[in-house]
Order: sequence, then C-alpha cells, then structure tokens
Amino acid sequence: MPSIDLTGKVAVVTGSGRGLGLAYAHALAAHGASVVVNDVDEAVAGAAVKSLTEAGGRAVAEVVPVGTAEAAERLVNRAVEEFGRLDILVTNAGILRDKVLWKMTDEDFDAVITTHLRGTFTCARAAAVRMREQGGGGTLILVGSPAGQRGNFGQTNYAAAKAGIAAMARTWSMELGRANITVNAIVPVAATAMTETIPAFAPYIEAMRGGEPLPDFLRKGEGFGTPEDCAALVPFLASDAARGITGQAIGIGGDKVALWSHPQEIRAAYADGGWTPDSLADAFPTSVGAELQTVGIPAPKAPEAS
Repeated sequence: MPSIDLTGKVAVVTGSGRGLGLAYAHALAAHGASVVVNDVDEAVAGAAVKSLTEAGGRAVAEVVPVGTAEAAERLVNRAVEEFGRLDILVTNAGILRDKVLWKMTDEDFDAVITTHLRGTFTCARAAAVRMREQGGGGTLILVGSPAGQRGNFGQTNYAAAKAGIAAMARTWSMELGRANITVNAIVPVAATAMTETIPAFAPYIEAMRGGEPLPDFLRKGEGFGTPEDCAALVPFLASDAARGITGQAIGIGGDKVALWSHPQEIRAAYADGGWTPDSLADAFPTSVGAELQTVGIPAPKAPEAS
C-alpha cells in the first residue's frame, strides 16, 4: 500500500477529463480518494470516470463549464451528495485564446479570465465554505503556470490569470489557516495539447508518443515530462505529510520539483529628501537598474553534440 493514504477523502478536480487533470484524478484515486471528475464534454468526462473505476477507484462526473458560482456549487454539491464530504479541490480547468495585445479581443480576454481566474475563485470559495462548515481542514490546490510566473508572448489573458492564481494561493493560505485548510499553487510543465504547439517541444513530444523517452536535458534541465510526472505532487499536498505546507508555488515536471520564490525587492537605492526624474536618470543604471530582470519562459536548448 502507498504510504500516502487518502482513504475516506473526497476530491473535486476541475477540467479532469483528459491531460493533466485526468492524471491528477488518477493519482488521487490511486491513493484512496474518491473523485468528482469535471469536464465540459459529457463523453470525455464519462470516459475519464470509466478509466478511474476500472483502475479500482471511486469516481463520478459533473459536466459543467467552471466560472460561475452556480457551476462551483454544483461541483461541491455533487461531492457531498455522492461521497458525503469534500476534502480536496484541484482547480485545473483551463482554455487558451492566444493573441498578441493589439489583436486580442475583449471576448478572448474574458473567456480565459472567466475559466482560469474566476473559475478558480468561485470553486475555491464554494469549497472553503463547505470545508469550514464540516470541520477537519482541507486542501486547495490551485494550478498555475510558468507563464504566470514569468510572462509569455501572446498570452496576456492566460499569464494574467495564472499570476492572479498564485497571488490568491498566498492570500487564501492566510485567510484559511485557522480552519486548517492549506492552499498552494502548483506550476506543472508537461507534454500536453497546450505545450505541443511550442515549436521547441513539438519534435520531442512527437517522439515520445512514438515510444521514445524524453531526453535528460528536458526531464532534468527543463523539468519537462508527462502529465503523470506532475501528478505526484497533488496527492502529496493533499496528505497529512504536507499539512505544514501552505501559501507556496511549487513547480514540478519530468524529474524536477522546485519551489518558486515570491516576488520580492532585489535592489534598492536611496536619496535624501526623495527622488526627482533627473536623479533617477542619473542613479538608476548603476543602482537598482544594474541588472534588470528577464521576462518570458526560456526556450529549451538541446546540448550541443560533442
């Protein structure tokens, strides 16, 4: 039996019909948790439930697009009606509407913010209400992204939502601490439908699907692997072994797990009586601006052949 035991725990995993969400659901079920699968496609959700139950798990589906308070209530209520309680929430549901700033429409922006940011908020709020009422604590696992940590070209909406999710994890960890509810953001990096569109990753993902293993420079250097590689973090954070971990952003992928830092001041300069535009122009390049921060997700680089 695995040492991480979630027997008797009940989880809701949004966007868990396929990809990372399905991997999270399988990992939770494999360690004893009952799972409410969520997807917008009834057939996909049904297939996910079948795969979980055939593997020996307990699962039901709730087909609804996350974002609204009504959808969040449906998910929480389904967990309680089917399994009697709610202990774990994983907010994984997401969509992409990538465009550069001057081409992104209001609809592109709102759709992504509604699913990722508002969907995380409404589902977490409903889960927190239930967990506080039933007592005994709980676990909120919010799914972030490297795009939210560093920005990413063409992803104004997605990066903004994921940055907000990390901020919500820090805020809610303080608000829910007295109720023994831990809140963490995870930052997964895996071969999915989203990442296979990145040219640097595409050939390796295609080779992996043909049965070839991902090279070490990806699995270790980039922390890039399969959805199943990322899934181990979820049952760990939901377990008693992680009750002291909250308010963190934790990256995982391939063979790598990492702790992201919170934003913080890295350099400071002072001027008696305050700053003027001219004094800033004189001092900035050699003081706080001596080493400006990079932006964007670094492209993976294969090691040069010897």
